[in-house]
Parts: sequence; C-alpha cells; structure tokens
Amino acid sequence: MSAPPTGTGPAPLARAARLRPGARVAIVSPSGPVPAERMDAGLDILRGWGLDPFVAPHARDVHPELRYLAGTDEHRAQDLQEAWCDPSVDAILCARGGYGAHRMVDLLDWTAIRAAGPKPFVGYSDVTVLHEAFALRAGFSTLLGPMAGAETFLKDAATQDALRTTLFAPESVRTLGLETAASLVPGRSRGVTFGGCLSLLAADLGTPGARTSGRGGLLLIEDVTEDPYRIDGFLTHLLRSGALDGVAGVVCGSWESCGPYDRVRAVLADRLGALGVPVVEELGFGHGPTTITVPLGLPAVLDAPSDGGPATLTVEVPALI
Repeated sequence: MSAPPTGTGPAPLARAARLRPGARVAIVSPSGPVPAERMDAGLDILRGWGLDPFVAPHARDVHPELRYLAGTDEHRAQDLQEAWCDPSVDAILCARGGYGAHRMVDLLDWTAIRAAGPKPFVGYSDVTVLHEAFALRAGFSTLLGPMAGAETFLKDAATQDALRTTLFAPESVRTLGLETAASLVPGRSRGVTFGGCLSLLAADLGTPGARTSGRGGLLLIEDVTEDPYRIDGFLTHLLRSGALDGVAGVVCGSWESCGPYDRVRAVLADRLGALGVPVVEELGFGHGPTTITVPLGLPAVLDAPSDGGPATLTVEVPALI
C-alpha cells in the first residue's frame, strides 16, 4: 500500500467551464508565426470536434523585420486580450510556441482579464510564460497541452484525444501519464501543479510578477533541443535562486532532441535528487511525439512507486467545471 501523500501546497486556482458542441474557440499566436497549412489543418480538427474555431485578427501575421515573431508585440497582445475579454469566446488555444511571449506578457491588461473570469487556455513551450502569468496575476488555472498548429497535434491521434477529452469530459482524465512514466526518485506527495518549459521558467526569474517560490507545489518541467549541460544550468539557476525551495515533487515530461536520454536522466537525478521529494520522469507532456494535457494550478497527487509500478499524476478535481 502506498504511503499517504505529503504536503498540502498553495490554494488551487479558479477553473474555467468545460466546452460543449458549438463552443467558440479563438486561435491566437502569442509567440512565433505558423505556416498557413498547419493553421488550417488544426482548424479542421477542431471543427471535427463540433467546435466553432476562428483565427484571431493577427494570428497569421509575421513581424516585418523580426521574422521569428507572429507580428508585433502589440498585435499579439491585442489578440489575446480581446479574445479573453470577449464574452462570446469560450476558449483560447495557442497556435504554436517558438519565441515572443516574454515580449508581450506585460502589455496585457491583467485587471481586465481577471474581471472577465477564467477560460480554457491551452499551449506549451514558449506559452509557459503566459501560464505562469495567468496563475500569478489572474489566479486562473490553465492547460499545459498541444497547440492547434503544432505538428504533434496535427499528426498524433493520442495527442488529439487527450486534449479533446480534457475539454469536453475532464472528469474522465484525472489520472495522467503515458506508459513511459517511471519513478526517478520514489515517493508520494500532494501539491498544486505549476511549470512548463524549463528554459522559460528559468528565464522568467526576476521579471515583473514572476513566481518567487514553488513551495508546496508540484513542478512540471520539460524542454526541447537543449544539451544536458544547458538543462543542468537551468536547474541550477532555479535551485540557486530558491525558486525550488519547498516544492512537494517534480514531474518531468519530454526532452526531445536534448541528446541521449541517459545523459539527460543523469542531470535530472543529480540536480533534483537532493530536493528529497518524489520525482517522476517521462510522464508524457511537452515536445514529445505524444503530448498529454495537464491542468496547471490544481491540487494533484504525484505517485512515484518504489516497486517499479506505473508512475502517475492524479488531479484531485476535473480540469474544467
């Protein structure tokens, strides 16, 4: 029998309403530009779910000089702001990650966003910056999940199903984890989920409104195309800053194109093992070939068995109400 989870963690965040057929869904591009064919393919998938998706006015833009941005900072912020504050919009999905959310997050009117209330908001990678901002500045739970123009979402049926089920029937996907999930440091703990892309969490330190402590939380981390020494550097930065003091547990996702996994695993064990909390590896979120959807800002139990059994993350309430 598993030991009872340790830790209580901070208070959970406000949840949004689940989606129903006909729900109007805005597609925004807060970071990098999206190829037109990928955007269109994502829209077709969402329409197939019975949703009514539309592309925000500037979501297909490309910055005239900085071609790695989906238009200007002001326009990317405007699209997200207007979609959030429009009562006819039921949910917001990001088109892709890339780079740029750090440039526009402070342009958002967080007072107006708080007043509008929570909505399902989905993305990962560079969108980590916005997940943290919605949690800390608005008090809203969000969804760390696939993006409408990302190749994984377009090609992988399991990724699509994980998001669709979370949006429409969240009570049926409370225990999370692919078959790859395993215990890196055994144990069982409870906390409120937070996190996302490791390099973005490290870059967020010291910025306006950023998280200063993960005490009592379950930290989710993953990344892509970062060498093991870079992963070491990001983790060391978080550790030295005190941002990981008191975390209840750590949940690792994919480390796509980060070098041989045994080298990445050695870094994770070295840097996270000393925390003295349960650590699960390869849960299945992030940049991998299959991306599960994980609620952020909600209480959950992390189970990392010592007997080789399946490691899981179980949210205590459905992602959406």
